[in-house]
Amino acid sequence: MALYAELHRHLGGSVVPRVLWRYLHRHHPDQVSQFQTYDDFETFFTRPRNTLDEYLELHTLVEHVQTLEALPYFVYRLMRGAYVFENLAYLELRYTPYLRTPNHLSQTERIDQMGAIVEAVGQSSQIGEYPIVTSQILCMHSRLPYEVNRAIVDLAAQMPQYVCAIDLAGGDAHYAERLDEYVELYRYGRSLGLKTTGHLYETPQGCYPELLPYLMRIGHGIQIPLLHPELLRQVAANQQCLEVCPTTYLKTGTLEDIEQLKVVFDRCFDAGVDIAICTDNAGLHNKRLPFEYESLLTHDIIGFEELQHCQDAAFNHAFAWTHQQQPSSILSNVLRPEPNLVGSGNS
Repeated sequence: MALYAELHRHLGGSVVPRVLWRYLHRHHPDQVSQFQTYDDFETFFTRPRNTLDEYLELHTLVEHVQTLEALPYFVYRLMRGAYVFENLAYLELRYTPYLRTPNHLSQTERIDQMGAIVEAVGQSSQIGEYPIVTSQILCMHSRLPYEVNRAIVDLAAQMPQYVCAIDLAGGDAHYAERLDEYVELYRYGRSLGLKTTGHLYETPQGCYPELLPYLMRIGHGIQIPLLHPELLRQVAANQQCLEVCPTTYLKTGTLEDIEQLKVVFDRCFDAGVDIAICTDNAGLHNKRLPFEYESLLTHDIIGFEELQHCQDAAFNHAFAWTHQQQPSSILSNVLRPEPNLVGSGNS
C-alpha cells in the first residue's frame, strides 16, 4: 500500500549503516578496522557534524565503493528498504556519476564510463518484487571542472529513459566563484529540455538569486523563508517547490533545533509555496521518510492538513510521475489504493 513520493535522496547517503558495514567488512576490511564494533561505526556514521562541508565528507566514504560492479548490490537493498519500510510509490535518486568511476582513469575515460554507471543504477532499480517508480537526477558538482559538469548535463539529455533532471551539489557556499559558469550550465540544460533542481539557499552562505530563474524545484531552500521571505512571492509565482529535508539541518549544524522549521513551513504555506518533505540522506541519518513526517507532526511544526498537502506536493512536483489521475489526497489512497500509484519501472 504505497503512499509516499521521495524527491530528494542521494544515492551515496541512502546506504543504511548496517548494509555499508557488512559490505566494507567483506570487501574493504581495512576501512573499518578502526571501529571495534558495529555500534562504534554507526555512531561515527550518523552523529551530527558541525558544518555542511564536514557532513559532506561522509559521502566520499560511500562514493568510492559504489563502483560499477557494486552498484547493483547497493541499489537492490536501497529499493527493498524503500518499499518494505517506507511505502514509497515514487523515488528520485540523485548522485554524481563521475564520482562512481575509477580514480586511476583519465578524465576523458571517466566521462566515457558515466553512461554505464547511469545504466547500472537504472537497471538495478527495476525490481519486480519492489515495484517503485524510479528515476535519476544527475548532479553537477562544485568540486568538478566545467568539462565534467557539461558532460553530466549532456549525459542527462542522452539518457531520458533513466534520467529525469539535473542538479548542482557540493555545498552551496562554494558556488560564488563559478556562479556564471553554473548559470550557463543550467541555461544549457534547459535548452536541451531537461528539468532542473539545485542545492540552493540551504545555508546562509548559499543564497544566490541568480540561479533561481533556472530551477523548477529548489533543493532545501530553507533560507528563503528564514532570511529572504521577500522572494517567496516570486517562488510561488514560478511554482517552484522546496525540497525540505528536516533531519539534514540538524546533522549539518545549519539549524540548532527542529522547531526552527516552523517558520519555514508557516511562511511557505502563507505565501502559497509548496514543500515536499524529503530525507536527503536516509542512510547517513538512519531515518526513513515516514519518520520525517512523524517528527514534524510531533513537534507541532505542521498539522495533519499540512502533512497531506506536503504529501500531495511531492507527487505534484515529481519529475517522472506519469500516472493518469493525480491523487487528490494521500489519505484516500489508504482507504482505496489506486492501481496506477505503483509502477514497475522507469517512466
